[in-house]
Amino acid sequence: MPAKKPNAALRELKAFLQKYPDTWEIEVMVPDLAGVLRAKRIRAAEFESVFGKHFYMPGGTVLLDTLGSTVPDMRWSSDDGDPDTEARIVPGSLAPIPWSRKPTGQAMFSFYMRDGSPFFADPRHVLARSLEPLRKLAPTIIMACELEFYLLKADADQPTPRVSVVPGVGRPQPGPQVYHPDDLWDIEEFLDDLHEYCEKQDIPAGTTISEFAPGQFEINLHHVADPLRACDHAVLLKRAVKAAARKHGYVACFMAKPFRDESGSGLHIHMSLLGKDGKNYFSQGKEKLTEPPYSPQLRHAIGGLAKTMAEATAIFAPNANSYRRLRPESFAPVEPNWGPNHRSVSLRIPVSGEKDLRFEHRTSGADANPYLVTAAIAAGVHYGITNRIEPGPMVEEGDVITLERKIPNRWCIAIDQFANSEVMPEYLGKEFCESFVMNRRYEERMFHNIISSTDFDWYLRAV
Repeated sequence: MPAKKPNAALRELKAFLQKYPDTWEIEVMVPDLAGVLRAKRIRAAEFESVFGKHFYMPGGTVLLDTLGSTVPDMRWSSDDGDPDTEARIVPGSLAPIPWSRKPTGQAMFSFYMRDGSPFFADPRHVLARSLEPLRKLAPTIIMACELEFYLLKADADQPTPRVSVVPGVGRPQPGPQVYHPDDLWDIEEFLDDLHEYCEKQDIPAGTTISEFAPGQFEINLHHVADPLRACDHAVLLKRAVKAAARKHGYVACFMAKPFRDESGSGLHIHMSLLGKDGKNYFSQGKEKLTEPPYSPQLRHAIGGLAKTMAEATAIFAPNANSYRRLRPESFAPVEPNWGPNHRSVSLRIPVSGEKDLRFEHRTSGADANPYLVTAAIAAGVHYGITNRIEPGPMVEEGDVITLERKIPNRWCIAIDQFANSEVMPEYLGKEFCESFVMNRRYEERMFHNIISSTDFDWYLRAV
């Protein structure tokens, strides 16, 4: 009998070891429900077995809360013995870890049931499931992520932005100084290392800008024709940013709203579709293509996103700090409005041509899980197109917005709306949605049970 051909992951491993023969460990990682990468390290003697077949880890790894705790009364947790689940390496994800002291690699993996079916709670599988209906309409889905973050001083007594100093004065630069090139020159060594890391890990990092607050920056990722890979890029970029920041004495902060009086940090998703004919799906139709009123396909996609935004807010804003960003005065979208070239709306149509006509989803915070965010977006797009949902009047370019809050502004309300959603379980899976609600409700209870210093400031003397 002819020898069995090695699978894709094993072939990739062998090519990787030819290029990096001194690799002594590989870190295998999976994103959990909160978007936190969970991992274990394997030694050289285990490489071939793990990449050629499979290995085991508790499936509940992807159901942990943000602090890494199991959730009571949930399946696949400590209550039912935290059972092991089959895990397989994601082909195409193996890369070196440039910041490691010793030659080390990293790779993503996914969980599977014993019958080979996808594990219901693995965020990559949740996204893949949600994309299936949309791909029947438009086989190619092109997307990219934009991530905002703060650089903080690592040696400060409390969270403090890393702010440039005015030359000859020695005091911190006042004002946000958005888009100021000197802010980037001042962190040039950090950026050089970061882009070197990204190049070695095949993360398509592009434009970098200083944002609307001191110490805040944004890095854009290039568009790719694979939403799963685009989300991999987002979580791996966060990891690389944190590593480069640590090397240069900073702390990278991806919280949605780390400072009360400064801008929040968002995760913006750009998405376009290509139809079966290979043409931009949003540019089809009898109406104007790349300017208002847009084609029916684009309007209906926006309509679906607007209609499902409230019930999906718990995914876009997944934790307590997320809701500190969703304030009208915080330069963050707080209602499901839309329009062309307007950065205060939730659903923006950027300046684009017929071939790259797309929408930008701006609701999510930088703390959100990109896989689940994209899954909810894909659900809203398909739901809107198939049900021909009109989005309502748009915000014209240059309009001043009068806000009417139509998405939840409190964590518990958002979780309740997600729990009552009729649309999301159809796309993301009923069991996943039930587990997501249990997870978020548990963390919400734990957070609100904490007695903070504010309790004493407000109530100790007054009452």
